[in-house]
Amino acid sequence: MTTSSLNTKETTGQKLPEGFSMAGITFVLAALSWMGPFAIDTYLPSIPAIAQSMGASIAQVQQTMTVFLFFFAAMSLWHGAISDAYGRRRLTLISLVVFFVASIGCAVSPNVTLLLVFRAAQGATAGAGMIIGRAIVRDLFEGAAAQRLMAHVATIFTIAPVMGPVMGGWFQVWFGWRAVFIFMTVMAAFLLVSCWIALPETLPREKRQTLDIAFLVRSYWRVLSSMPFLTSCAAMAFTSAGFFIYILSAPMFLVKHLGLKETQYIVLFLPISIGMVIGAWISGRYAGKISGAKTIFTGYVVMAVAAAGNIILNMTVPPMLPWPIVPLFIYVIGMSIASPSLTLITLDLFPSQRGLAASCQGFFSLGASSIVSAFVYMVWGTSLSLSLAMGAILTCGIASILVYGATMKKFKQEPATN
Repeated sequence: MTTSSLNTKETTGQKLPEGFSMAGITFVLAALSWMGPFAIDTYLPSIPAIAQSMGASIAQVQQTMTVFLFFFAAMSLWHGAISDAYGRRRLTLISLVVFFVASIGCAVSPNVTLLLVFRAAQGATAGAGMIIGRAIVRDLFEGAAAQRLMAHVATIFTIAPVMGPVMGGWFQVWFGWRAVFIFMTVMAAFLLVSCWIALPETLPREKRQTLDIAFLVRSYWRVLSSMPFLTSCAAMAFTSAGFFIYILSAPMFLVKHLGLKETQYIVLFLPISIGMVIGAWISGRYAGKISGAKTIFTGYVVMAVAAAGNIILNMTVPPMLPWPIVPLFIYVIGMSIASPSLTLITLDLFPSQRGLAASCQGFFSLGASSIVSAFVYMVWGTSLSLSLAMGAILTCGIASILVYGATMKKFKQEPATN
């Protein structure tokens, strides 16, 4: 199936390109969001083995994760703007091809230096599907329909966080660390075929923006100088970073603090994924019934309770299963309740440049994750220090969303920025 023109049909507020199904688009958008988590989580159990195989330290191999996240964040600034100019489908397919080639390079890398190079190429393209997917949702859907689709995508997305580290652990045990990157190669090929068949072009030529440098500078300035935009992005970034420290610390948290094996990562990632499904279901279930603001407030209350409970638990009880996992499970429920509405309120600030806005939004979240990756070794020494870091980062997220609320009224009184 080739790219369909946007001869759309109107059904309950949804605009679906002819020849494409709601189920197919939902699956493809969710599957595209797998690239980042699989490229991160599947790799985690192999970090010690890669270090031993290449004669490097674990800290050196950890930097291959940092460089992945750095380029993930840096390129996220451009994916949306490029898709605003040349279309969503074309950039998605090109990114998948590059990721495919980079995954092969990682699988055959003989040393850490080359692994760094190919991980950078993976990072530069892994975020394209996630960023462009957000723009596609807003190209096609409005209001509650958009929130429901975001929630459905989030539900399918949870396959990656739970399966990634489990598959990575078994790949490591059965075949060695290079099998992890062979898996990523196969995944990229699968996504490339799926997108070729099921992903439509949702941005017609007459609505595309120019890549003129002066125009882009003005556009980025307009978006990045918007206080509501900055504060809503910061809220998302801090919220995800507060949880992401546990993802990056999994080799230490699970193996050292909880005494588990590299094949037992499911102990952490299965409850987390179930929590994400529950939170996404709640968000989708009440879309259109309660306001986005109330959804966000509810999510942050749940996260605050979880973070506070995590600190108290680690101050009073030695780390032993299942107690260290419980607050993380509750935290991701709150995060998944709030995230769809947080994403939409941010993109809706600039409806004529949603791709560019999605890029900037992704940049902040991924940039925060990259910073966490570079410094996570400073807090993974004990389970208590991890819980304190989560609490401190979430506090910054709460402060950001409060500032967003205070500045939004002033933003609405200003001339439209579309």
